[in-house]
Amino acid sequence: VMARGTFANIRLVNKFLSKAGPRTRHILSGDEMDIFDAAERYQKEGRQVIILAGKEYGSGSSRDWAAKGPWILGIKAVIAESYERIHRSNLVGMGIIPFQYVGGQTADSLGLTGTETFSIDVPDDLKAGQELQVKLSDGRTFQVKTRFDTEVELTYFRHGGILNYMIRRML
Repeated sequence: VMARGTFANIRLVNKFLSKAGPRTRHILSGDEMDIFDAAERYQKEGRQVIILAGKEYGSGSSRDWAAKGPWILGIKAVIAESYERIHRSNLVGMGIIPFQYVGGQTADSLGLTGTETFSIDVPDDLKAGQELQVKLSDGRTFQVKTRFDTEVELTYFRHGGILNYMIRRML
């Protein structure tokens, strides 16, 4: 139930569609469907999914389910202009990588449509705040900054989230 409710706000603006609501377009087929159904389909196809977001991503709900829902839907990373502080921390806790555009860039200024295939090599020795290159399927590249702000957050990430970290510590 909670996973189906993720991104189910009727005011949600998804740039894949010309109307507001909790719907999206499955990129490979072009089919319009509920976000939950698209996420489930991507998982069955073995595709990793990221979110392209605007300013203050996560504002309005700093509750932990605002990060748990995307994790259940299979979201691996978010690239945003900026983050609501608590939500960014909750994403890290769930093992979702928070990336941030650099140099005032945005999805719009970079001409991103969300239909591209994104490749981001995350090194094993990743540092807090490190910039990484994003490679697109059409050959374009741009830089993002990792929003792991502390070494503790990096530790959680390396374990796949805080829950996995705590389980491993207890074993």
